[in-house]
Amino acid sequence: MSVRLRKWKAKDGTMLERWMIDVKVALPGKPPRRIRDVSPLNTRRGAEEYERQVRTALLTGTLDKEVKEVPTLEAFQERYLDYSEVNNKPSTVYGKRWVLRLHIVPAFGRRRLDAIGPADIEAYKARKLREGQQAKSVNGHLWVLRKLLNLAVEWGVIPFAPRVRQLRVPQSDFQFLTFEESDRFLSAAAPEWKAWLTTALKTGLRVGELLALKWEDVDLVAGRLVVRRTLWHALEGTPKGGRSREVPLSDDAVATLQAHRHLRGPYVFCEPDGKRLNHNRVKAVVPRTCARAGLAKRLTTHDLRHTFASHLVMRGVALKAVQELLGHATIDMTMRYAHLSPDVKRDAVQLLDRPLDSGALRAPTLGANGGTSQAT
Repeated sequence: MSVRLRKWKAKDGTMLERWMIDVKVALPGKPPRRIRDVSPLNTRRGAEEYERQVRTALLTGTLDKEVKEVPTLEAFQERYLDYSEVNNKPSTVYGKRWVLRLHIVPAFGRRRLDAIGPADIEAYKARKLREGQQAKSVNGHLWVLRKLLNLAVEWGVIPFAPRVRQLRVPQSDFQFLTFEESDRFLSAAAPEWKAWLTTALKTGLRVGELLALKWEDVDLVAGRLVVRRTLWHALEGTPKGGRSREVPLSDDAVATLQAHRHLRGPYVFCEPDGKRLNHNRVKAVVPRTCARAGLAKRLTTHDLRHTFASHLVMRGVALKAVQELLGHATIDMTMRYAHLSPDVKRDAVQLLDRPLDSGALRAPTLGANGGTSQAT
């Protein structure tokens, strides 16, 4: 079907490129066959010749009869990372490289891809747990391995991939400030960080989203902001989940940002010279403010996001609305706050004792998202 050059920018700013083929052939009485692959010779002429060879093999029925040497995991990892550079965020690619280098390649690097079976994967899980790795961390390794093997199947390198089962991970606890602690916390904030901490506490934005926030994203008249980007190391990209979201601002947040409005540059939170802040610059702000407020808790900026969500749920806000405000891709992440909802299930059960009259027909019912609605 085509030969094309795919170009992308690596995290260090250099441009990378690979020649790709995409061949689809329909044979009489048979379903169409499609092969997408990277050209072994990274030139246009080499890719065109490779496409002709693959097309001919499909037409003559010799493709599946050819003896292909299955690569080792170590040999295939660069093709996998090339694919990731094009299709994933820089932070995801960085994580994949780290996991491959320190864990997956030392364990499976010399094995052919088709020689990695379920028993090998289970042995890897057991070994990592014995070494003291947390189940959540091991699941991260398994996610990278599964993605790599599935890509090898998609590209026709191996016929199938073994099932990679994740370890059971108990729901992790999280810290948050009570309403009274939040007031103490903000009262103790250093003046230069008051706007940063109030905005974090009143919007639930992630640290990278706060660092990349620009005045063009904030509408103080309408009382809202739009999360369009996030900061990872020195790179700005789309927010987690790949899409923007709108977050309404409370009156306190609007007043704080109005007082904070400056002309030093495009970023809402910046250095005196207008340069963008970075993660290291803000890392100690929340723990230091906790100490100034005399709180026993030593929270991080991300714990202010937990506080934002917890306060909403404790005020009776539906979990679906909290999910959208936080930018969670699924409701599963938001469900960790469900236990904070005030007496929703208890109040629902009390309806069983009400007399059956006209009023009961419009009694509030427990919704799927943990909130209440009027039955009709």
